[in-house]
Amino acid sequence: MKAQVQTGLHAFFQRTRQSLVHVADDIAQGFFEITHNSFAMLGLAVAFVIITLTARPDLREAGETRLMALLLERQEAALGFAEPGAVERATAVNPKDLPKSQAAVAFWLSKKYGVAPEPLSALVSAAFDIGDKAKLDPTLILAIMAIESGFNPFAQSPVGAQGLMQVMTGVHHDKYQHFGGKLAAFDPVTNLRVGVKVLQECIARAGSIEGGLKFYVGAANLDEDGGYASKVIAEHGRLRAVVSGMSVPITATGAVGIPVALPPAERRIDRDLEKASQRVAALAVY
Repeated sequence: MKAQVQTGLHAFFQRTRQSLVHVADDIAQGFFEITHNSFAMLGLAVAFVIITLTARPDLREAGETRLMALLLERQEAALGFAEPGAVERATAVNPKDLPKSQAAVAFWLSKKYGVAPEPLSALVSAAFDIGDKAKLDPTLILAIMAIESGFNPFAQSPVGAQGLMQVMTGVHHDKYQHFGGKLAAFDPVTNLRVGVKVLQECIARAGSIEGGLKFYVGAANLDEDGGYASKVIAEHGRLRAVVSGMSVPITATGAVGIPVALPPAERRIDRDLEKASQRVAALAVY
């Protein structure tokens, strides 16, 4: 009797072990099949995506744009809105990279007007480049910027003159069309370029630099310009002295060093042209 019981128990445990082995084998086989099929599906999906992106460049570009946006978002979140490429938008130049005379002007203006030398260096370099092309003394251009805005690129007068050279954006909006529109008035170099164009027109209309400055400030039809031309000419003289290598104190109030020697043709105001300018006073360039 006892032997029969032992035989029965042995048979029971044997069947149970075999059942467990079969169950484990089924689970392993199922897992393999699921995994195998999943990798196969993943491979097919990747292949489909590659074929689609190859055939549809527009989808690929959209995907790349979205991916870059996501990467930038993660970078901003990690670095606190950092933007390493922002320096490319900065209007600034190392003064040490300028010619000696230009660097001297940048440092002198920086001390006098309390502006960083790096952005001033960019403006000085641009003034010399544009002045050379426009046949205007670059120190005259810089003197106008100094008197008009004190080198504040966001300055605005009560009558709507804007930017470094205080150009009347509403009057000269057409000149900004080549730069993308009126908001370009607040881009320092663009304002400089447009201001020089306006200055050229003023000098051509008046027949002299002094008369052109009177037109520039909007005083063509007035007896006096409030001392504007005198201030610009005086600052022009100081800047020319700095360019020549002279030591000019930033507190200087009068013309320093060398005088502003204008060519006779520029000093002489044609009387007939002066009369004509009075007739077009209503259309004066501000």
